[in-house]
This record gives sequence, C-alpha cells and structure tokens, in this order.
Amino acid sequence: MKQHSGQELPRASASDKVLITGIDGFTGKHIENKLKALGFDVYGTVIADSQNPKHFVCDIRNSANTDAIFRLIQPNYIVHLAAISFAGETNTSLIHDVNVIGTQNLLNSVCNAEINPLKIIIASSATVYGNQDASVLDESMTPKPVNEYGKSKLETEIIASTFFDKLNIVVVRPFNYTGPGQNEPFLIPKIVNHFRNKKKVIELGNIDVAREFNHVDDVCNVYAKLLSSVAKSTVVNVCSSHEVFLNDIITILNKMVRYEIEIKINPAFVRKNEISILKGSNKLLNTYITYSFEKGIEDTLREMYFFKS
Repeated sequence: MKQHSGQELPRASASDKVLITGIDGFTGKHIENKLKALGFDVYGTVIADSQNPKHFVCDIRNSANTDAIFRLIQPNYIVHLAAISFAGETNTSLIHDVNVIGTQNLLNSVCNAEINPLKIIIASSATVYGNQDASVLDESMTPKPVNEYGKSKLETEIIASTFFDKLNIVVVRPFNYTGPGQNEPFLIPKIVNHFRNKKKVIELGNIDVAREFNHVDDVCNVYAKLLSSVAKSTVVNVCSSHEVFLNDIITILNKMVRYEIEIKINPAFVRKNEISILKGSNKLLNTYITYSFEKGIEDTLREMYFFKS
C-alpha cells in the first residue's frame, strides 16, 4: 500500500487483503465501501448468514470461530469493529463477552495463525474518558469510564496493549460520529427521524451542551490513513476537535424542513453535573497523519434526512 500526504487517501493493490470484523454494522458498511474504492481486497465477519461470498459468519466470542477465520483469510490488515456499540446497552454480560473476550480471541487467533498483519486497528471509544471535568480530552488523561460500555472498552484497550510487543496495533478512540444508515437509539438519528416523520414533539435531555458530531465518512478516512501510517503500539483519539451544540442541530433542521418541533426536556435524559462543552484533542492524531475533517454538521444532517436505505 502506498502512503500519501495531505487529504489524499492511500491506494492499495489487490494483494492488500483487509479483514473488517462487524462489517455489516453501521461503520463496517461505510469502511468496506471506502477500502474497496481504494483498491483493497476486502473481507469481513458477520454474525448472521450473508449472501456476500467475502463475508463470513463468525461469533468472536468463540475462539474456534476466530481461529478458523484468520487461518482461512490471512489478512494483511485488520479493522476490528465487531462490538456492542450502544453505550445504553443494559446486558452487561453480553457487553463484556463481545467487547472484551471477543477482542482477546481475535488477537490470540492472529498469533495462532502465525500471521503478522501490517496494521491492526482496534476500535475503542471516547467513553473511556468518563467524567474528566475538562472540555478537551486528550490521551494523557487517566480513563474514568462511568458505564459498562466504557469499562468494556477500557478492558479492550488493556488487552490490546498486552499484544503491542507482538503485533502492529493502533487503538482508536473515536468521538461521537453519525451519518446515513445509523439507526436509533443513537441521538442524531433519533432527532432526524422525528423531523422526517413530522413529529410535533421530541423529548431530549440538556440541549445546551456541545459535543463532537462528526461524519462517519471522515472517521473512515482517518482509519484508512492510519492503516498506512507509522503509528503503532499506541492509543489515539479520532476527532475533529470541533464541537456542535445540540440546540444548533435543532435549529438547522427547523430551517431545513421548514417547521419547528417542540422540545420537551425529559428529566430522565438529563445527566447531573454534565459538562457543557466536550471534545477531543487531535494533536496526537495529527502527528501520525495529515487529515482535516471535511463534512460539517449541516451536510451531515442533510444527508441523513434525505437518506433512503
């Protein structure tokens, strides 16, 4: 794979074989299309039968499954996305088994197959930071996850770090991102769907807060560039460092669809001591790759509103 500077993405050859776990998920579908367009020979794991001959059923909780996949495919690159990705999931055993044991099985299977991928990207999450009492979060901060999802992702990072001396691993901590094809119960799809369905009222928590709401395409571009970067044995934020107020999202959609929705604040959705502005530092990311996030929130909301699955 050839490395390029600036916004240009790396081009691959047919011999550049990449395996994406969870390829049928929201992010998996986007990055599959991205990497295929760049010339990669793309394979993936799914949890249920697929008509795609390059998609293989694999329960990453089962080490025999992961062993078989890596012996069969022997990828040059791996993007590990398979996970319980909703922070509000209440089945703690499922979260742990998929996110933690699944990652352990995956990395053990890579070693068992005696392959040495050029790069392995493992998706963690910015939720590992928890409550830091700071507006800008960087990798030097001690993680303080506050929910089971965040805890599972921190455990995932710890497991990955034990393989740093054996495998070329980059652990990524993406901040909030969204885009066409993301479903409820995630926040932005919930808001967009209320407008699309002409709902008169929407229940939200505190709307006077700002978070990153990046576009999934930009996140996938970063992953693609990290595959050919010098980054290894590291944990890095994937973020634009640009915050958007929830109130502004409502305003943009009000203008876009030309009607105003009534907002009701549901106390159950309001978090105590919530930090008003929260975003990531991309300083470390910028030492590994050169990339500027391209899609703003207006473009993202427009794509989602008019998206047809």
